Amino acid sequence: MVPIRFLFLSFLSLLSNTLIPLSNAKAQSFSPSIYEILKAHGLPMGLLPKGITDFDVDTNGHFQVYLDQACNAKFESQLHYDRNVSGTLSFGQIAGLSGVSAQELFLWFPVKGIRVDIPSSGLIYFDVGVVFKQFSLSLFETPPDCMELATTNLLLNPTQQEVGQVFKSQSRKLRYELGQEDFARDVV
Repeated sequence: MVPIRFLFLSFLSLLSNTLIPLSNAKAQSFSPSIYEILKAHGLPMGLLPKGITDFDVDTNGHFQVYLDQACNAKFESQLHYDRNVSGTLSFGQIAGLSGVSAQELFLWFPVKGIRVDIPSSGLIYFDVGVVFKQFSLSLFETPPDCMELATTNLLLNPTQQEVGQVFKSQSRKLRYELGQEDFARDVV
């Protein structure tokens, strides 16, 4: 006959071998999203757009975010996001920001930092070097869709080749539309 003590120890061993790997797997599979990290630092989730493919955050709050492509998002004004965005998180602010630009009139200014005023005020400030741009915090509640850069890239950094390609494309489109108009008049 098998002693009860042996059965009990075997049962505990079996139980511990099955529960410990499950708890480790559960702990390893949970890692917060960059949006959850922003919220934990008192910042709105909508500061970064949808389309983030990967990100890194170290213990000092320095982060890097990787987008699948550079893109623009529309708030009260337009924001441009490079493929890589980086900065340093602390509660209620991002310092040393790079990879984000804000449009004012027809000019683009690099955003160097972002600061949430007292949360109850509902205001957020973007440091664009010369001034702080003030926005309503409610604009940044959810991550915005980021629009692919097509001809908007020309406003940021046009090359001679890009200008020529857009000009050719637009002139072909205009010729096509004019040709369709002439064809319609000939048929009628």
